Amino acid sequence: MPINALCRSAVAALALILSISASPAADLVVAYDQSQLLRLPRPVAEVIIGNPSIADVAVQGGNLLVVTGKSFGVTNIIALDADRNVIQDQRVVVDRDDRRTVALFRGPLRQTYTCAPTCSPTLIIGDDPEYFDTVAKAANTKSGAASASAKQQPAGE
Repeated sequence: MPINALCRSAVAALALILSISASPAADLVVAYDQSQLLRLPRPVAEVIIGNPSIADVAVQGGNLLVVTGKSFGVTNIIALDADRNVIQDQRVVVDRDDRRTVALFRGPLRQTYTCAPTCSPTLIIGDDPEYFDTVAKAANTKSGAASASAKQQPAGE
């Protein structure tokens, strides 16, 4: 075998070994009920979410994704271009932001509060169902009142 062919074979084998051993992209860690931006190298035409109950995605512009954590867990997002080529297959881990969260346990029942700097009830999957429903109803009432008030104000105020 000529030296040039041997060198090309060695380089090809080394490239194959490096591509196999290359680590995948780091996980995108998103806090529960928060969003992270994911910038892609080129415009996206379609997004596939492995488990839409864990994360949601909105496309902003051509190549910017807003990934929102909906519940705890791990899923993936596959971004395709207009020719249905994979731009990126990204693992997404939705985790809790424990730095400002306090869990109150009453026997087996949990109530969660966000404390920054004072504590207020918050909704976390797995909380006591009665507590969860009470906090959810209060949040919906507040949101409804705020949107009704915004509709009554003339534009520009």
